[in-house]
Amino acid sequence: MDNIDIRILQCLKENSRMSASAISRVVNLSISSVTERIKKLESSGTIKQYTIVVDNKKFGNNAIVFMQVGLDHPKHGDAFAAKVVEIPHVVSCNYVTGEYDFMLKIITDSPESLERIHRRIKNFDHVASTKTYFVLGQHKDDISLIIDE
Repeated sequence: MDNIDIRILQCLKENSRMSASAISRVVNLSISSVTERIKKLESSGTIKQYTIVVDNKKFGNNAIVFMQVGLDHPKHGDAFAAKVVEIPHVVSCNYVTGEYDFMLKIITDSPESLERIHRRIKNFDHVASTKTYFVLGQHKDDISLIIDE
């Protein structure tokens, strides 16, 4: 991967619907060269998918929450993860170091909905503790990191 590939990825990160002709003008390559490079980035797995970013507030989802989850033993991590990824409001589930085993990002519409989700997670086998943080303001929320250094 070279600097041109990185610049192509940066264009697609900003707007995954950007045309090859628009990208070609940014990176100063022919349209066919840009198209070929994008196909190589896709086939190599560098580009995993194309997606959209929605305004969650338009769907009434005004509450963003981070929840730390501690298990009674780390050996139960895979079983916990398999259950938690089935909850639609859990948009991110990460196995982490530290006092807790998992960090979840939850997007929901109300404290009542969060309470139902929290109760559901607390009732999973082997969940020993949780700690929840309401997001008061969001200043950055990138999906991918592409740095050209």
